[in-house]
Amino acid sequence: MTTTEIQFSQEAQQKVQEILNQYPKEKSKSALLPLLHLAQAEFDGWLSVPVMDYVASILKIQPIEVYEVASFYTMFNLQPVGKYLIEVCQTSSCWMCGAEDIVRYLEQKLGVPTGEISADGMFQVKTVECLGSCGTAPMFQIGDQYYENLTFEKIDAILEELKQENKRSRYC
Repeated sequence: MTTTEIQFSQEAQQKVQEILNQYPKEKSKSALLPLLHLAQAEFDGWLSVPVMDYVASILKIQPIEVYEVASFYTMFNLQPVGKYLIEVCQTSSCWMCGAEDIVRYLEQKLGVPTGEISADGMFQVKTVECLGSCGTAPMFQIGDQYYENLTFEKIDAILEELKQENKRSRYC
């Protein structure tokens, strides 16, 4: 896929303009992080090289400047992800409260190691740095939803709910 084949939806293009308007024209590179978030949301949850090139062209910067930023932050995915990316906090509070057990349970439950996508393409587990919910550890995030005070039972219910949601969405 080339940069010319990639284009934001009309709604996303409007959002791009809103983001760019927040910065002086000579400081448009400051919009890089919000544009990468928008691009990741728009293009299947990950940033391919052509997508990053597209963002660079919007900001009129070198593609390497985009790659450097996207590869630095763990919030950006540089490879395809499962439909539901389960980001498990792995920092002190969560780890002390059982995040390691949560990761192992998810790997066993989904049948894939951390980083891999489940056979049905629905789930992927990723460990991430602090998600800022230390008082409700252990926790994980799926999309913009936090799931806190996790237990194996809660995880089973969350996964089942997502599977049911996926079935409903296929028939609507």
